[in-house]
Amino acid sequence: MEIKITTLAENTAELGYLAEWGLCMYVEADGANILFDTGAGIAAIHNAQLFGIDLAKTDKIVISHGHRDHTGGLREVLTMVKKPVEVIAHPDIWAPKYTRWRKRQEHYSGIPFQRELLESLGARFNLTAEPIHITDRFLTTGEIPMLTDYEEIDSGLFDKKTGKMLPDELKDDLALVIDADYGLVVILGCAHHGIINTLKQAQKVTGKELIYAAIGGTHLLNAERPRWEKTAADLTEMGVQYLGVSHCTGFEASAYLAQQFGERFFLNNSGSRWTLPFK
Repeated sequence: MEIKITTLAENTAELGYLAEWGLCMYVEADGANILFDTGAGIAAIHNAQLFGIDLAKTDKIVISHGHRDHTGGLREVLTMVKKPVEVIAHPDIWAPKYTRWRKRQEHYSGIPFQRELLESLGARFNLTAEPIHITDRFLTTGEIPMLTDYEEIDSGLFDKKTGKMLPDELKDDLALVIDADYGLVVILGCAHHGIINTLKQAQKVTGKELIYAAIGGTHLLNAERPRWEKTAADLTEMGVQYLGVSHCTGFEASAYLAQQFGERFFLNNSGSRWTLPFK
């Protein structure tokens, strides 16, 4: 089973491509073309044109969670898709999300568009906490339980669903899973619930243990070294064969993981294109 993954938006870029803080990947597998997240703005559609990707061929859009750096490109993407398209996500993507870093005042960080506008452009939201099968071997994780004792949601994230500024449980955090014959390929948005918890959920929903590759954001940006070490140890124990990090992993954590995984590690940047299995 061949899988093609093209990264259309990420914090850093390959030569000639546009970078922006956020993430968007175009995944082609099992006869389906899936857009996973949309970045923060125009990078996704700009880089899609450079790659020669016709976004009108997108079968479905999957949103990993409701932060604007993963949903801010949705309006522009829908104008390129030019047809009604299912948008798979958790109901909490519409929670009023806020971020506060380094003791600064919190600012709105949720979806920057009204739902009605996106629906007028063709979005057909399928909002559920449960895993969704896109094809027989292509599915979402659904809600990801917090199982490890060291992974945690960043303390700078809040929602205002009750009218009060409360810590965001980020129940909308999900990942995309491809059940290939050579192992699971897990596409991560931010892994706010932790990469290990996410991979365990991928194993649970597929009933498969072997993980071929985990690619995307790992949200180790604000984590300290003990968490990096436990994460690397668990990834090794789980037998993850390849690790490609993006976006919210952070430079120091990326460097540490690169040391641990060696040739099995890679940076997944804007303009990266991968064909799996790796040769």
